[in-house]
Amino acid sequence: MAGVGIHPHFVAGATAADWTRLEALAGECDAVAIGEIGLDFFRNLSPPDAQREAFARQLDLAARAGKPVLVHDRDAHSEISSALLGWPGPGRSVRGVLHCFSGDAAMALRLSAAGYLISFALPVTFRSATGPRAAAAELAEGSILVETDSPWLAPGAGRRNEPTTVVRVVDGLARLRGVLRDALVDHIGRAYERLLAS
Repeated sequence: MAGVGIHPHFVAGATAADWTRLEALAGECDAVAIGEIGLDFFRNLSPPDAQREAFARQLDLAARAGKPVLVHDRDAHSEISSALLGWPGPGRSVRGVLHCFSGDAAMALRLSAAGYLISFALPVTFRSATGPRAAAAELAEGSILVETDSPWLAPGAGRRNEPTTVVRVVDGLARLRGVLRDALVDHIGRAYERLLAS
């Protein structure tokens, strides 16, 4: 299984051949989602207008292919929300995933109500991550995923972010939500199954 897409960092360099190849990949049975796509106005490694155009183009591709999207959002919460809430989507129960969520509770609740899953990484365990922590506490069961974003977002200077870091994310979420880890893991597993089955 794979997600296929052109990350916002690289859209400025995408050629016509790259877009043709992406269209072909999106039609393959192993491609279960379109992504990681979105907007990154923190690094701006591609100009914002190029990012916007590529995001819209890939949302259109996902709708035509009937596949959910895996969304990258860095310092672009308002534009991401507007684009996703205005997108008709793939006609599935899960329209996509907000990867490594960094927005606030209001954003998470709006997008969750519209059919998006909200995925949390290690920063949700940091007290400074007030928006994601508030979102994690308020979201309904079955609307949360977890990830490491490995190798990025390491748990401390000089330490590696490995797949096992997801255990820390789950434990942090369970504490925030006031639930047992096993119950949370069960809900996360069901959300993931819905994403793949939708």
